[in-house]
Amino acid sequence: MSDNIITITDFMDPNLDVYARLTENQLLNRANPKEGMFIAESPKAIERALDVGCEPVSLLMETKHVNGEARGIIERCQNIPVYTASFDLLTKLTGFALTRGTLCAMYRPKPRSVEEVCRDARRVAVLEDVVNPTNVGAIFRSAAALHIDAVLLTPACSNPLYRRAIRVSMGTVFQVPWAYFPKYNVGSDNTFSDASLHDKCDSRDQNCSDRNSSVYKYNIDVLHKLGFKTCAMALTDDSVSIDDPVLHSEERLAIVLGTEGDGLHEQTIDSCDYTVKIPMSHGVDSLNVAAASAVAFWELAK
Repeated sequence: MSDNIITITDFMDPNLDVYARLTENQLLNRANPKEGMFIAESPKAIERALDVGCEPVSLLMETKHVNGEARGIIERCQNIPVYTASFDLLTKLTGFALTRGTLCAMYRPKPRSVEEVCRDARRVAVLEDVVNPTNVGAIFRSAAALHIDAVLLTPACSNPLYRRAIRVSMGTVFQVPWAYFPKYNVGSDNTFSDASLHDKCDSRDQNCSDRNSSVYKYNIDVLHKLGFKTCAMALTDDSVSIDDPVLHSEERLAIVLGTEGDGLHEQTIDSCDYTVKIPMSHGVDSLNVAAASAVAFWELAK
């Protein structure tokens, strides 16, 4: 057995903290993003991360995969530590059943800007405050399959590099370019600076609430300046059907999807060029955001 293949004998080994004891936010390492990490789960997700140049730190896997399904990944990762144990021991260590028995800790790639990922894009998805990592992962998988060129996220969205989002996406979070809109501090004169809104004002204050709302409009204004027409996926009195020919005629289109439950913010809807609905039957008036995204991408990114 190679020197870098390590059988786990001590669950409290600090080298296993990344898999067993650090939260997603601790992995993100907000205090020092350059040292932030993420966990890729399953051979396919790990391979897709490696394909785009993500740097591996260590592997954790079932012993049987060392000379089996994960052999190629071990060879690609060269001499990084490979921690191994039985399936039952790994489940006890991590607190969940490993998908295909393999995890890889990796350094986070350098964040990209909205302008960068949109530069050559024709169709982009915009996620507004989508907080469930399962939904984020599912949306990325649909985006990759259905010709979306980039995904943009508001700061409140769940991070696409959370383990569950990566797993649900089947690693497509590494294939579809994405970026966060910056956090903005909105002054009383509605000027913007790059900072956290919530560090500066109390959301219970009406003036603050109005300024918070203006951030949603600002994000849409950014898309307009980049040359996109924008469509809010929402059911209103003036919504147009998703198969309206005018939507297909737009050269560059941003498809804006809202948070689970509440949907899009009123300021977002008012700021978009179109409000778009998916025709439904049996009295159903909405779909889960991940399901709605697949329908929207299929129709609008043809």
